[in-house]
Amino acid sequence: MKTIFLLVAIVAVVKAQFDPHQLPDRSTMVHLFEWKWDDIALECENFLGPKGFAGIQVSPVNENVIAPKRPWWERYQPISFILTTRSGNEQQFANMVKRCNKVGVRTYVDVVFNHMAAKQGGQAVGTGGSRAYPENKDYPAVPFTNADFHPSCGIQDYNDAYQVRNCELVALRDLNQTIPHVQNKILEFLDRLVDLGVAGFRVDAAKHMWPNDLRVIYGSLKNLNTAHGFPPNSKPFIVQEVIDLGGEGIKRDEYVDLGAITEFKVSAAIGKAFRGGDDLKNLKNWGEQWGFLESSKALVFVDNHDNQRGHGAGGADILTYKQSKPYKMATAFNLGFPFGITRIMSSFSFDDTDQGPPKDSSGNIKSPVIQKDGSCDAGWVCEHRWRQIYNMVEFQNQVKGTEVGNWWDNGKNQIAFCRGNAGFIAFNLESFDLNQDIQTCLPAGTYCDVISGDKVGSNCSGKKVLVGNDGKARIIIGPNEDDGVLAIHKGKKL
Repeated sequence: MKTIFLLVAIVAVVKAQFDPHQLPDRSTMVHLFEWKWDDIALECENFLGPKGFAGIQVSPVNENVIAPKRPWWERYQPISFILTTRSGNEQQFANMVKRCNKVGVRTYVDVVFNHMAAKQGGQAVGTGGSRAYPENKDYPAVPFTNADFHPSCGIQDYNDAYQVRNCELVALRDLNQTIPHVQNKILEFLDRLVDLGVAGFRVDAAKHMWPNDLRVIYGSLKNLNTAHGFPPNSKPFIVQEVIDLGGEGIKRDEYVDLGAITEFKVSAAIGKAFRGGDDLKNLKNWGEQWGFLESSKALVFVDNHDNQRGHGAGGADILTYKQSKPYKMATAFNLGFPFGITRIMSSFSFDDTDQGPPKDSSGNIKSPVIQKDGSCDAGWVCEHRWRQIYNMVEFQNQVKGTEVGNWWDNGKNQIAFCRGNAGFIAFNLESFDLNQDIQTCLPAGTYCDVISGDKVGSNCSGKKVLVGNDGKARIIIGPNEDDGVLAIHKGKKL
């Protein structure tokens, strides 16, 4: 009887780890890459909450090494689990999480516990003032000593699972998560974040850790803090970075029972399609039939902070803010088609792939400057503030729970489909006009296209779409328009 109870408890915990704990009328998270905690709190209150965003992924929150020229990747080289980075201190982080939760925006923390800061010779100094000695695998502020790490070796063969999980990724000191002391220190760190009100974690470099060790760590986590609006006995959402495009020794399926997975196959395939390398008509059966994970276990995105810089997975197929028109089209499809747990990227501009966030002469991160039109400046891209993207977040919320219906295509790169009787979206990636009467599945009336504009009072600032009594509308998208998408939904009817 005791064994049966234990099995039921484990199954319940695992299922809970797939729930992102988002409010019922919301569905998308945004990665505010390298933002400061005070700026995120304001963004939750002034923009993300009002626009219906469900959550934020934040950069690593614990103390990291201070690297020359302050590259973005220094955040992924921990010195300790003290909550002090260039984004702010523990008090500022706690205040941010509280304020974001208050307006319905959940926080997911990018956590790094596969490794500690890389071997670099001599003493390393952290963002919280701690000292460490990576050469000797000595991190006194945790503390971790040489006994807490795997013996040093480099990863030479990604088909060798032992090497990938026990050797050092680009000289980063590889923790041994089988050791109880290591597990306990990781749990202290994660549980502290749970106490502060986070909803879950993105686990960096998960495929470089043994699944059984992660099972122990995840299964020992505290329940979410009910003081922040989470139901009793809720477990943190877990999404694991497992890069698997095939051809390597470690498979995403080894981790899929532990939590959601970052589905890099989606990122590569959607980029290829909207770059013109695959006909859009083939997206009709988008999802598991493409070899993707099942929808409830796949975190899906057009790009992330790694592969937009050419790291990670996807290569030349990946779309980023630098290719704005196809990027917006791919994002619209990712948010418009009912597949996966969706996340959008919010970047800072870069020319050098090591380049860190906008900073002042002292190396402090600069705050985004919000322009009168709502866009960002001062080196910040803020894709989440592009009308074509935040309006698709609202579209996704409006059509939540509906399926794809009345798929239409021209046999190649013009496609359209309904989402129940709540929304309709069309794409044109051809070199000629889309000019067609298409079934929208919406009640008769005039709707505002949320891509070219918005509903403003009793009028539209962009295109108007007249839906007839038969549900059909004349859909027009020219090949040279700023946007190759048109989207209407029940919330934007005049």
